[in-house]
Amino acid sequence: MGSAGLGWSAPALAEVLRIGRPLCHAVSRTVVENDGAPSNFICSGEPEGYQKGTLWLRAILPSGADERDDLSLIVHSSRFDRLVVTFSYADGAVERQDVRSGDFGTHWRAGGQLAFRAPHRDVPLTGVTMRFDKVASAHLLRMRLVGRGEESTQTTGLATSIGAALVLLLAGAIYNGSLAVAVRRQFSAWQAAWAACMIAWGACWSQLHLFFFPGMAGAISAQICTGLSCLAISLATLSAVTALEDHCVSRWLRRTALWLTGGVFALGIPLSVMRSGPIDRLGALLGILVLANLVAVAFCIGQAWRRGSSEARSFAGAWAVPMIVLASTSFFDADSMFWGGGSQILVLFAAAWQTLWLSVAASRSHARLRVERDMARQAEAQAQELARRDALTGLPNRRGFIERVDTVLDASQGRGEVVALLLIDVDWFKSINDVYGHDAGDVVLEAIARCIAPYESPTCTVARLGGEEFAVMVAGLGGFELMRFADTLRQQIGGCEHGDVVGQRKVTVSIGIAETARSADFRALYRLADEALYEAKRGGRDQVAIRLLDSAEPSADDLDQIALGN
Repeated sequence: MGSAGLGWSAPALAEVLRIGRPLCHAVSRTVVENDGAPSNFICSGEPEGYQKGTLWLRAILPSGADERDDLSLIVHSSRFDRLVVTFSYADGAVERQDVRSGDFGTHWRAGGQLAFRAPHRDVPLTGVTMRFDKVASAHLLRMRLVGRGEESTQTTGLATSIGAALVLLLAGAIYNGSLAVAVRRQFSAWQAAWAACMIAWGACWSQLHLFFFPGMAGAISAQICTGLSCLAISLATLSAVTALEDHCVSRWLRRTALWLTGGVFALGIPLSVMRSGPIDRLGALLGILVLANLVAVAFCIGQAWRRGSSEARSFAGAWAVPMIVLASTSFFDADSMFWGGGSQILVLFAAAWQTLWLSVAASRSHARLRVERDMARQAEAQAQELARRDALTGLPNRRGFIERVDTVLDASQGRGEVVALLLIDVDWFKSINDVYGHDAGDVVLEAIARCIAPYESPTCTVARLGGEEFAVMVAGLGGFELMRFADTLRQQIGGCEHGDVVGQRKVTVSIGIAETARSADFRALYRLADEALYEAKRGGRDQVAIRLLDSAEPSADDLDQIALGN
């Protein structure tokens, strides 16, 4: 609340009551037992010594004040033990209505208001007297007389507005809470806590919580509201200051904002439980601390923005409206301009604006982080894939081949299939490099890679292991079919065109095969395939040799059939 909006003065209250005369007051330093009003009302100055006793306020209505409609007295509830409203009529009759702290009955309205409807009589209403027992501060009391139709319209519209603001805050609290859990972000957690605190404050201030907890009416709700408002200011400051990057805000400025926040919280807690004493002076001091806290946060955001903080731009848009609202309510009487909600309804909607703005900003930041993360993961995956690829031929290298081999071995063993490793070595490759140059050797290797690359499949993987050595791991082929496959591959490689880089020279390969029908690791297969490869080399090159891990060598008839098939 702004201090100006809480100021108590006879002319201001008279204007609010629209009667054109100042309110008169009387004070008893102890609580009066009977309901009668004193005769010695004073119509100037301010009341004193009423906090532990009784305060009366009387408004005399001018002639014809109630001719347009039945009247209702609207009182913004505060910290008091009991309120008795007495309507006086021209014939001397009086009508009394009263509420107590903890029991507002049917008199409470949305927006922290109490409504007392003057019963309609055939004679004019001449005056209204209000009796407050143990009221905390006369400066916090606001009241007015309105037509009953205006009261209903204003109450309905205010309840709708408050409900809309609370729903927006609830959506922001749920979203930020979910975001804090999902991405483990401290700022979202602070923001969710702040939005939840503002929901509790809004429900308590507006008295909507009395639907569920009618016994909290009156002083206890006012005290809770004071504590929640200070807590909300502290949480909002923490969410802003801690979210700004350390290098973008100077240490002394950050500490100043946090110390002021601590001061607001430290002063707000005792103020929330006080029922008497220097409440007005402490309230004014609290208002100064809140303004100083806002200024410190504004400087933090401004400094961070100048230093290139992306978070500062989001906070500037989010905090602009609440700062303007809170600061402005200290310089003009928002309670007179926005009756029914006053400065509180402005604060509630400013809070809804802030949480929605920051929720959108957090969503955009999270989406940007996800895009950056996905791009980083994609780049990492591409880098890992490149690390597993041979730069010259584009085939998997030894590392990539071994990783893929494990998959083929596991799949073949699960299906009970035979698996074979083929080692392919280019014959007389060193002489090609020596005679035609290494560039010609690279062309030969690329051509061979193009010949074997199409065989890549879920049951077959190919690679260049290094130098002039290639490898093929194939599952589901054994015996005659495996030998035919290997020999066909040998012939295809031998028939590759290498352009003019090696002239008319034919490039051949030797192939060593290791076959197994049982569980085996890559090292065992590689050792056998390497032995078979050396056997093919010793046999004259440009041929296929096979070693079986767990069965006999191919028969002579099988080899004859392979030769005839070629």
